[in-house]
Amino acid sequence: MRVMVGIDDSDDSFYALQWVLDNLFSDLSASPVADERAGLLTLVHLQQPFQPYGFPGARPEVAALYPTATVLDSVKKSQEQISTGILSLHQNINLMQIKAETLILEGNPKVMICEISEEMNVGLLIIGSRGLGKIKRALLGSVSDYCAHHAKCPTLIVKPPKEAINK
Repeated sequence: MRVMVGIDDSDDSFYALQWVLDNLFSDLSASPVADERAGLLTLVHLQQPFQPYGFPGARPEVAALYPTATVLDSVKKSQEQISTGILSLHQNINLMQIKAETLILEGNPKVMICEISEEMNVGLLIIGSRGLGKIKRALLGSVSDYCAHHAKCPTLIVKPPKEAINK
């Protein structure tokens, strides 16, 4: 079975990943027949697309200013470094003898996670929860709430421990 975990730079997504490792893959890492029974763990990170909007010019003869190619390259490299840092856990997971892969995609996280989970025929989608109340979730939107209602596979939302919420 393929298990997909949505990862970002929040503690909540790392709690979700830790829950997966502790509850779904913990007995496999110690087993001599792990390769025969193990599923595949996919870590997916979504980058927000960079929008190179034009800015109004300071002088009337300059209608708009757009970022240069150097600025666009710099932003792209920065996003790649951040994503690579977030997914650096992949090396630690491989040390646990768990078959794992990482994906770095660009787009709206809630929509892309649902789409990629369907394309990859994921057996279980796991998302961390920020613990928002109903009003905040309605106003701010929630990736976990969206995935729970729109993903075509079973979705597990992992809430952070109580001690993390009370901080």
